[in-house]
Amino acid sequence: MKQILDFIKQYFKEVDKTVCILSTVFASILIYLNYSQGLEKWLTKGPLPLGNFTGHYLLFLFAFTIPYIFYLVSKPNKYFQQPLFIFLLIIAPAIFALKVSMYTFIHFSDDTLLNQYWNRVAYFPLRLIILVSMLLLVWLRFDKQEAFYGLNLKNFNWKPYVLMLLFMMPLIAAASTQHDFLEAYPKLKSVLPLPEKYQSMWWFYKLLFEISYGSDFFSIELFFRGFLILGFIKWAGKEAILPMACFYCTIHFGKPLGECISSYFGGILLGILIYHTKSIFGGLIVHLGIAWLMEVGGYVGNLFFRF
Repeated sequence: MKQILDFIKQYFKEVDKTVCILSTVFASILIYLNYSQGLEKWLTKGPLPLGNFTGHYLLFLFAFTIPYIFYLVSKPNKYFQQPLFIFLLIIAPAIFALKVSMYTFIHFSDDTLLNQYWNRVAYFPLRLIILVSMLLLVWLRFDKQEAFYGLNLKNFNWKPYVLMLLFMMPLIAAASTQHDFLEAYPKLKSVLPLPEKYQSMWWFYKLLFEISYGSDFFSIELFFRGFLILGFIKWAGKEAILPMACFYCTIHFGKPLGECISSYFGGILLGILIYHTKSIFGGLIVHLGIAWLMEVGGYVGNLFFRF
């Protein structure tokens, strides 16, 4: 744990303070515009062609590139002179915009509840497969001399991440008493009620959904910490962390406000860790653990706190 704290202290000692402040203000403005003015909804539901994809792409591109522009204005740097950097800067938001906007409804059954259940279970793994396929193409073309964007267990120590997860438990417990949190969680609500034929093994089908839901966090860690940090540090070094955190914050629009705000700071923390460890598995332990704890918190909270 001491090593992790040292990583964090070192980062905030070395980071460009002006860019850090500007990026934090920028993320705050985006959050304000979304939660008070409906920024994401305006972009994705408006008159833009292919609105869901185009709107998300513009949002993600703006969030991702502006912090890099802050660095460009703050001090001379050479990575904007690299065509490959510019290409990946433009293409990265498109990859994630495709993930969040694609339509993948499959006709599993004439039974409405069965269709709802199996489409929800298939939702996250399908997107994981497509995202990994796109990143694999990028990796094979540009980065195959390195481990695949953080899939690296060399010298990995899991204990500090479990401690971080334990630290989060009281905060999640407190959040589990709040109305906006209980409106959003557990995500398991999206497949309830289960079809009658599944009632005898309800635990299995609920577990299957939670495993499916958990697969989404692997794709998020691989993309944000693996690709957006390890794929960009060859040019930007630690300067890759703040742009990733701003981008990461925007994918939480639509979630409870507190969760969205904390995602920006959580993104910075996880970015610092992968910068030093070169492994996504620590972040995956924390992120996936928090996600499943929030599922439990939402389930228990909805039993005891009804608004």
